Amino acid sequence: MLSFDIEEFDMPFEYGKALPFEEQLAISTEGTLKILNMLKNAGVKATFYCTANYANNRPFIIKRMVDDGHEVASHGYYHSDFKAEHLAQSKIALEKITGHPVLGYRMARMMPVDEMEISKAGYIYNSSINPTWLPGRYNNFSKPRACFYKAGVLQLPSSVSPVIRFPLFWLSFHNLPVWILKWLSRSTYQKDGYLNLYFHPWEFTDLDQPERFGFPGYVTRCTGDRFVDRITRFINWAKENKYNFGRTDDFVNEVIQKSRK
Repeated sequence: MLSFDIEEFDMPFEYGKALPFEEQLAISTEGTLKILNMLKNAGVKATFYCTANYANNRPFIIKRMVDDGHEVASHGYYHSDFKAEHLAQSKIALEKITGHPVLGYRMARMMPVDEMEISKAGYIYNSSINPTWLPGRYNNFSKPRACFYKAGVLQLPSSVSPVIRFPLFWLSFHNLPVWILKWLSRSTYQKDGYLNLYFHPWEFTDLDQPERFGFPGYVTRCTGDRFVDRITRFINWAKENKYNFGRTDDFVNEVIQKSRK
């Protein structure tokens, strides 16, 4: 399962840089279009976790996702502001634009979220846990590393390797040699039976602009078209090894059906 967090590009704020809202939208849109073209060329379906704020300002991009056969899930209403009522509000806003039920949720920056509130808002799955330790962000070593139920909602953590729980998330795909990524992915897939990987649209744009964004080298490494090429090669490798790609909601429905037997 490939997934992409589509949001207003507010990450420069974390590094003391300001960016006008229209530029935030433009950068995210540039990256999202590259992702959509990459997936179309590869014949792969994915899930896009979108903020309602982005979707309301770029509804034609959301409609392109739907037209291309991808799933649209919720990434909250705003990327840098959260209230419990945003859970239902973002779901309603996205359903209005897509014309389809929104079944999944992912909290911005993989922060904790009340599972009872997730359930009350009508989601059936939540993919907001990175079950590892990330300095300055979270320590989730105590959380299960594979899917589980909580408060009636299926929890779908992002993929981490067995034993040491090395995260297979966006930063890993920028900084590790490809052969290590393949080895970690293969061992995780063999252990769990699936991979749940996530990225952002701005990674597929040129981030090596220190005066504009202020990002450290481990964020800017291998971004833009180089990252399109790297993910394309990873997809091709996975297909050659008979890995099946699919939307998250389809995987979740399979898990739910099996649990009912």
